[in-house]
Amino acid sequence: MFTVTDDVKSLRAVVNPDISKIRNIGIMAHIDAGKTTTTERMLYYSGYTRALGDVDDGDTVTDFMAQERERGITIQSAAVTFDWKSHRINLIDTPGHVDFTLEVERALRVLDGAVAVFDASAGVEAQTLTVWRQAEKHHIPCVCFLNKMDKPAANFSIESIKQKLKANPVLLQIPVGSGKNFTGVVDLLTNQKLIWKLKSMRDDGRVFEIKALDQSDDPELLQVVGEARTALIEQVADLDDEFAELLLTNFSDNFDAVPSIKLQEAIRRVTLARKGVPVLCGSSLRNKGVQPLLDAITAYLLPSMTMSCNYENMRWYKDDLCALAFKVLHDKQRGPLVFLRIYSGTLKPQTAIHNINRNSTERMSRLLVPFADQHVEIPSMTAGNIALTVGLKQTVTGDTIVSSKAAAAAAARRAQNDSGAEKKGGEHANIILSGVEVPDPVFFCTIEPPSMAKQADLENALNCLQREDPSLKVRVDPDSGQTILCGMGELHIEIIHDRIRREYGIETHLGPLQVAYRETILNEVSTTDTLDRTVGERRHVVTVELAVRPVDITSVGGSCEITFTEKLEGQLLPGVKEAVENGVHSSYLQGPLLGYPVQGISTLIQDVTIEPGTSAAMVSACVSRCMLKALRLAGGQVLEPVMSLEVTVGEEHLSSVLGDLAQRRGTVRDIQSRHDNKVLLATVPLAEMMGYSTILRTVTSGNATFSLELDAYEAMNPQEQNTLLKRMAGLL
Repeated sequence: MFTVTDDVKSLRAVVNPDISKIRNIGIMAHIDAGKTTTTERMLYYSGYTRALGDVDDGDTVTDFMAQERERGITIQSAAVTFDWKSHRINLIDTPGHVDFTLEVERALRVLDGAVAVFDASAGVEAQTLTVWRQAEKHHIPCVCFLNKMDKPAANFSIESIKQKLKANPVLLQIPVGSGKNFTGVVDLLTNQKLIWKLKSMRDDGRVFEIKALDQSDDPELLQVVGEARTALIEQVADLDDEFAELLLTNFSDNFDAVPSIKLQEAIRRVTLARKGVPVLCGSSLRNKGVQPLLDAITAYLLPSMTMSCNYENMRWYKDDLCALAFKVLHDKQRGPLVFLRIYSGTLKPQTAIHNINRNSTERMSRLLVPFADQHVEIPSMTAGNIALTVGLKQTVTGDTIVSSKAAAAAAARRAQNDSGAEKKGGEHANIILSGVEVPDPVFFCTIEPPSMAKQADLENALNCLQREDPSLKVRVDPDSGQTILCGMGELHIEIIHDRIRREYGIETHLGPLQVAYRETILNEVSTTDTLDRTVGERRHVVTVELAVRPVDITSVGGSCEITFTEKLEGQLLPGVKEAVENGVHSSYLQGPLLGYPVQGISTLIQDVTIEPGTSAAMVSACVSRCMLKALRLAGGQVLEPVMSLEVTVGEEHLSSVLGDLAQRRGTVRDIQSRHDNKVLLATVPLAEMMGYSTILRTVTSGNATFSLELDAYEAMNPQEQNTLLKRMAGLL
C-alpha cells in the first residue's frame, strides 16, 4: 500500500537542493489532452496543495488568469516548483492552443525534459505534432503519458507515436482494465501491479495498492505482461550497447532475471540519448497513474545542468552568474517580474546584474520561487533553478544576464583564448545565450482608445503586453496614423483585447481582422542606382549595382538571402557592409504591391562605389532605393498563409463540413476513422477561416472539434489577387 502525507509542504523547506536532484520539465500536448489536470494532480500528490483543482470549475493552480478560467484552456505558461521523493521539480504547464505556441517555445528553450500528454482516445493530434517538433528542435528528452484511459474509446496504442511523431516508444506499463474498468497499471520493470481502488468519484487517489504479479492473477494479463516485458528488454538491448553486453554476459539464459534497476538505468540512457521515449498511462481526472509518472520524471529525465546543446557557452563563465530571461509578467504592485533560468553561479536579491544584450546594468530588488501566481521570497538561488526576479525594468525575453560587465568581459576573453573556439563577429558573440525564436504574426487589426485622452494609457498597456508576449506586434500605420495590432490568431487578439479592458481599464475598439499576407517576386532582375546628395557642405555620392531573384517562397518564415560577389567581400569595410545589409533589410519590410513584408528573395550585391566622405546612412538609403526599383521591375506576387486544418466530426455531419470547406477554397488531404468519428485533414487559406468555430458549431450542432496550424505560404491565384488588390485600393 502506498500513500502520501496530508501535510501541505512549504517551498521554503528546500531552497537550494543539490543540482543532481533538480528536474526542469514542461508539460506539453494538444488542447484538452489533460496537461493542466495532470499538473494539478502532481501538486496535490507532492503535498503542495490541499485540494484537487478542476479545469471545469476554474480553480486550478496554473490556470489563474480570468480568461483561462472562463474558457477552460491554458493561455500562458505557468511555472510551479515542488518536491517529489527528495527531488526538486520545476514544472512549466504550457498552452495547447496554436495561437499561444510561443509560450511552448520559450518554455522548452530553458527546460531539460518534457512530458508529452496524449488523449488515449485520440492519439497524436495536430498540436501534438507542433510541440513535439519544438521539443526536437531543442533536443529535449521526453516521457509520454497516455491520459484519459478511463474513456470508453481509450485505446492503449503506440502506433500513432511511431507513425506520426517518428519516435521510438518504449512501453513501461500495461493497463489493467479499460474504459470505466481501468483500475491501474502493471510496471513492466518490476512486474508489480499498481491498483487504485477508488470507492467514489471524490476519492483522491492518494492511496493505491502495490502487489507483485503471481499465478493467481488473470492468465491473459500474465501472458500480455510477460510478452511485453520480453519485448521491452529486447528493445532496450537494441538501443543501448551497455545493456546488451550485460544481457549477453550474465542473463543470456533468462531475460526475466535482469534486475529492474539495471533495466531502469538502461532506459534512462536511452531516454537522454533521445533514442527512445518511455510511455506510461493513466487517468489524471480519475486520479490514477500520476504518481508513477512523477517517479518516471525523476528517474529518466535530465538532472538540471547536464551538459547538452543548451549549455555550449557555459564553460566560459565558470562559477560566475549566467542566466537567461525567458518570460516577463507585469504585476500591478511589484512591476515587471522576470523569469530567469540560472545556468551557472548564484543569484541574490539586492544586487546589481548586467544585461549583455542591452549593455545595461540593473538592480534586482527581490528574488522569488515561482508557484503560479503565488510566489515565495528567498535569500538566494543557485545554478539549475528557475527564479522569479523583481526590479529588472529593461530586461526582456531572450536576454543573457551576468553578474557584471567585468564578468562578461572575462568570459569573452576565455572564449577568444580557447583554441577550439570559432571566432564569430561581435565582442560577445560566443558568450550570449541563444534566445527565443518568435514566429511572425498572421492576423492584424486596428485598435483605437475610447478617446484621445486614453491614447497614452493604451500605448503603455500595449508596451507592457508586448514585453510579456513577444509574438504580439504593435505598429503605427504611416499613412493613417492608426495603431495596428498584429497577432497569431483570432483567439490571441481576442485575449489581448480582453486583457486591455480588464487589467488596464481601457475599453478599446478593434477594427475588422485582416490577414498578414506576404509578397515575393516573379523574375530575376539586375539594376543599378546612384545617389548624389549634398547635405550642408558635405557631398555624398554612392552607386549600387545588385540583382534579385526568387527562391523558396512557400515555406513558413521563408528567408531572404543577402550575398556579395567574391570581389566585394574582400573590398568592403565592415561598416560599409553593414550599411548595405541594413538597406537591403529595410526594403524587405515593404513589398512592391501592397506593402506587405517580402520573403523568398535572394539578393546579390554586385558592386558598390562610394566617394570619400559619404556617410553609412546614405549608403543604406541608396541600397534601399535600388532594391525598391529591382522589386518593382521583377514583378510582384502576393503570398497567402495556408493553414493545415484537422476536424474531428461524427459521420452524420461529415458531408456538411465538406460542403462548407469547398466554399472556403479548402483542399481535402485525407479522411481518417477514429472510433465512431471521422478525422478530416485539409488545407485552407487563412483568409477563409474567419469565424470558422461559429460556423462549425452551427453545421454540426456543436458535435465537432478542430485545430489549425500554419502550413505554408502559397501564391494567390490571379483572380483572388486582383480582388485583393482592388479591395486594398478601395475599389470594392
